[in-house]
Amino acid sequence: MINFKYKPTIIGNKVVLRPFSSEDFESIVECLKDPIVLKFTGSEGEFDRASLMKWYSSRNDQIDRLDLAIVDKLTNNVVGEVVLNEYDEVKHSMNYRILIGPKGRDKGFGSEATALIVDYVFLNTDLKQLTLGVYAFNHRGKRVYEKSGFVLESVDKDDLEFQGEMIDSFNMILKREDWEKNKELRSK
Repeated sequence: MINFKYKPTIIGNKVVLRPFSSEDFESIVECLKDPIVLKFTGSEGEFDRASLMKWYSSRNDQIDRLDLAIVDKLTNNVVGEVVLNEYDEVKHSMNYRILIGPKGRDKGFGSEATALIVDYVFLNTDLKQLTLGVYAFNHRGKRVYEKSGFVLESVDKDDLEFQGEMIDSFNMILKREDWEKNKELRSK
C-alpha cells in the first residue's frame, strides 16, 4: 500500500504544486466549469457547491491518494490540479490525472506539472508505474504525456459519447525503468 499522508510542495520554474487550502475553492470551481475542462474530462459540469467544497477540503486528509493544486508562480493563482489515485496493489501502480483551467492554458503549465509529479513519484515512492487515460480528441494532453515518457498501452473504443459522437480513450503507461532511462538521457 502507498501512503500519501505527507503532502509535498513541489516547486518548478513556472508552477508550484502544493496541498489545497480553503482559499483555492473559487479558482477550482472556475476550472471545473470551464467547457474545455468538461470536454477533456468527460464531465457533465453539474455539481453541488457544498459537496464540492467538502470534497476539496478533505483532499489533504487522504492517505491513499495525492491531490495537489497547480499554482501559477507569477500570479499565485490556482490554475488546476494534479492527482494520483486508484492504487493498483497487484501492479504497484497509480493513476495520474491533471486538469488545467482557462487561466493556466498555453503557458507550459501542464507539461511542467506533469514532469514535476512524475519525477516526484519515481524519486520518492517505490511505485512501479503510472497509468492514465486520455480521450482521443485531447491532442494537447496526449502530447504532454508522451513528452513525459508515457506510451500507449491500449485503446478503449467508443468510451465516451460527446455531442452525439463516440470517442475512444487512450490508456497510457509510464514504467519506472523507462522513466529512469529517459532521465538518464536528459541528464547527458
